[in-house]
Amino acid sequence: MAHEEARDGGANDKLVIRNIGLILSGDIANPILDADTIVAVGGRIAAIGREKDLDLSGATRVIDASGTAVTPGLIDSHVHPVAGDWTPRQNQLGWIESNLHGGVTTMISAGEVHTPGRPRDVTGLKAMAIYAQRTFSAFRPSGVKVHAGAPVIEPDMVEDDFKELAAAGVKLLGEVGLGGVKDGPTARRMVGWARKYGIQSTIHTGGPSIPGSGLIDKDVVLEADTDVVGHINGGHTALPLDQIRCICEGCGRGLELVHNGNERAALYTLRTAREMNQLERVILGTDAPAGSGVQPLGILRMVSMLSSLGDVPAEIALCFATGNTARMRSLDCGLIEVGRAADFVLMDKAQHSAGKDLLDSIQLGDLPGIGMTVIDGVVRTQRSRNTPPATKMPVIVGP
Repeated sequence: MAHEEARDGGANDKLVIRNIGLILSGDIANPILDADTIVAVGGRIAAIGREKDLDLSGATRVIDASGTAVTPGLIDSHVHPVAGDWTPRQNQLGWIESNLHGGVTTMISAGEVHTPGRPRDVTGLKAMAIYAQRTFSAFRPSGVKVHAGAPVIEPDMVEDDFKELAAAGVKLLGEVGLGGVKDGPTARRMVGWARKYGIQSTIHTGGPSIPGSGLIDKDVVLEADTDVVGHINGGHTALPLDQIRCICEGCGRGLELVHNGNERAALYTLRTAREMNQLERVILGTDAPAGSGVQPLGILRMVSMLSSLGDVPAEIALCFATGNTARMRSLDCGLIEVGRAADFVLMDKAQHSAGKDLLDSIQLGDLPGIGMTVIDGVVRTQRSRNTPPATKMPVIVGP
């Protein structure tokens, strides 16, 4: 697990990606851009347009996309990291790097709940959250951005605890309901304190998933009013569909669908959000590592499943894993627009897919082939070892 900070691009590094066949912006209001070239300087997007109209001089790295598609780096809104690129839940090394080969460049912790001996006292849980926030801020496995340090709240916490956590740099709460707080009034009070100090919140939804968790039903979810309804399709056991509808209609918060949840419930949530004309609320996660294991292609599989079985255009389904999450989570990535982090995935339809192109293949239920990932303007991987081989492959051509 080599330290990755040294691989970040320099302030004057200039990346040019040319000969792009399709640019998918991640913006659900405008998912496809009329452009064939992207320029990034110092790890941020500087220009998007037609090659003939852009200044490509002085590039320190040139990628010929070879007609492949470029999307924002995918975001996994729900993971449970512990220490670097190791998970004790599956005793596996390299799970984050393996997800990078599935196009995931950013991860959001829903709590470091698998930490052996996880403290439940207030002093201990605050210390562990600050430790996790510090370590993943200083260490990026294979360049992946892991936003960690998400304490699981306990009943003895008071407002000053949230103030202290925020002052220390903690910006997330772990899943409400995985600790001792399982009732609506207590959860709502503590979520309010977190929100007051700029800390985002997520709630466990559905049946228990680990020892110590319990059923969190619609009444608790609606009263707690967290920023994100975590795995509304269950992690693993989903609520009845009438309760899912009540949650969708009863709050305006994020609706998180996860790979480790109930697929029928995920499709029902998607259709409900579409009926309400609120697809911008849908975001994706894996809820990994977990008892189901580690799913390096979990986000891609969710995109393909929701597009093919949920009758959503592929370019919209990709927004669930990029721009929707970026905006909801206040991230500087996830969208291909000037000023954003230069995090990209270069992909194409898999070889021998029945689809006529990338988007058609996803809507038919196939996974795309990934040819390259870029984080902060730096090439992190080339041909994915996890996806099927792509029909067309990007290449580094210069300088």
